[in-house]
Amino acid sequence: GHFFARLRAALSDSVQDDLRPPLPCCPHVFSGTYSSGSEFSVFLGIIFFLELTAGVLAFVFKDWIKDQLYFFINNNIRAYRDDIDLQNLIDFTQEYWQCCGAFGADDWNLNIYFNCTDSNASRERCGVPFSCCTKDPAEDVINTQCGYDARQKPEVDQQIVIYTKGCVPQFEKWLQDNLTIVAGIFIGIALLQIFGICLAQNLVSDIEAVRASW
Repeated sequence: GHFFARLRAALSDSVQDDLRPPLPCCPHVFSGTYSSGSEFSVFLGIIFFLELTAGVLAFVFKDWIKDQLYFFINNNIRAYRDDIDLQNLIDFTQEYWQCCGAFGADDWNLNIYFNCTDSNASRERCGVPFSCCTKDPAEDVINTQCGYDARQKPEVDQQIVIYTKGCVPQFEKWLQDNLTIVAGIFIGIALLQIFGICLAQNLVSDIEAVRASW
């Protein structure tokens, strides 16, 4: 008798448990996902706002940015032989944009090895680095002495052997020539960020709807 009574009690408890409404699964997971979605949306929004602000400031203060680029290049010209990494950066810039100095080859007078003063005993006096030299497609080996005495020649002759345009105006020309590409890249990044914000907001809305139905 006791055995059957215990069996009936166990079955009764099992049926009652089955009839109870199910508890929400893993509420802490939903809470963490909700928090992460909100934080991600805010993070993307902040980045998008900062990029938009930087774009507006760059347009408004473009003359100031040009001056800063001019000072940056000239300061690096002064220290050209002091830092090999800086030297490689200047050489890459001048070769890539086919330029010499900030606004012209004479900016290399700022460097103690290349200036044209009578007291300069350097062999590079009144010259420019090899990265200022125009390239001859027939030459396989770089002539590192191609810029020697280049600025002692008349300007017409200089244009044959070295780049006479400065890197600042060449950079501006590059931006104008590639304005469509640069604008397209920034617009594409902005659209991806907006898409990410929308997805995060939809995720947050879905989680709020699930939580409200508990």
